[in-house]
Amino acid sequence: MATRKKTDDARKFAIEAARVAEASNCVDIVVLDLRGRSPVCDYFVIATGTSGRQMRTVAEDLTVYGKSVGSPPWHIAGLEGADWIVLDFVDVVVHLFDEQHRRYYDLEMMWGEGPKVRWRKRATKKTAAPAEDETQET
Repeated sequence: MATRKKTDDARKFAIEAARVAEASNCVDIVVLDLRGRSPVCDYFVIATGTSGRQMRTVAEDLTVYGKSVGSPPWHIAGLEGADWIVLDFVDVVVHLFDEQHRRYYDLEMMWGEGPKVRWRKRATKKTAAPAEDETQET
């Protein structure tokens, strides 16, 4: 049962990380479920930033979020170049790319057998329905 709880926590963290990236103006955000496919982590969050400065801000926002839920990043790489920033939260790894490097490295193709997790931003008071999250094979 503890494994299931850990998996649910990782899934929730990945979805919330996608929402943080969206709130910080990232685009083309994808959450991949890599459970049973990757020996390294359970989920990838992949997002495209608009500039190095914006990507560093998103990395900072994600770090603050991780710390607030008791999961600070274990390691961060790429802040100095800001064309590919990686935040390793152990069960969830977040990749922030500029557009050119996202196309070049194409992690979605490399990890394409991993189903995408459908997510959307958290419902606000003005919206009627709460956000739903589900995994879909693609």
